[in-house]
Amino acid sequence: MTAAEQISVPEPVLREDRLDFTPIARSVSFSRRRTARLVREWGFPGLAGDAALLISELATNALLHGAVRGRLFRVQLTLTATVLRVAVSDPRGERLPDLREATADECYGRGLLIVMGIADHWGVEPRTVGKTVFAELALRQRPDMPMGPREVRAGPSRAATPR
Repeated sequence: MTAAEQISVPEPVLREDRLDFTPIARSVSFSRRRTARLVREWGFPGLAGDAALLISELATNALLHGAVRGRLFRVQLTLTATVLRVAVSDPRGERLPDLREATADECYGRGLLIVMGIADHWGVEPRTVGKTVFAELALRQRPDMPMGPREVRAGPSRAATPR
């Protein structure tokens, strides 16, 4: 077997969270806040804003284009050693995301352009029922920032302090 024919082995998952939401507007803001909080808690405060914006765009698309009455949409966050993946699943597999150019006076139509501009990689995966749209943020290692989540503990002031 040559190197090109080798099957890639998925990275081990370090952290994961998933929650199902009712397809209402309030769920988008809740999922955005929850994402930012979890990413900060997992030790990546610098990615919290980008991850929250990605979830906001993907959840809004699920709400506007993927909602089915009586069916929930799912938000999932997955952290590996090299990638933070944010994903939103909805029940409308026949309605795939479509890049389009919005005119200056349109309020909608720029979400996937925002996702493309922020994410290092994004795509769509079919499901038995529905689809999952995901975006990935690479975890870049700088000399002053070790790879992986930091431990957070309660300090004397009862505020969370990085260790």
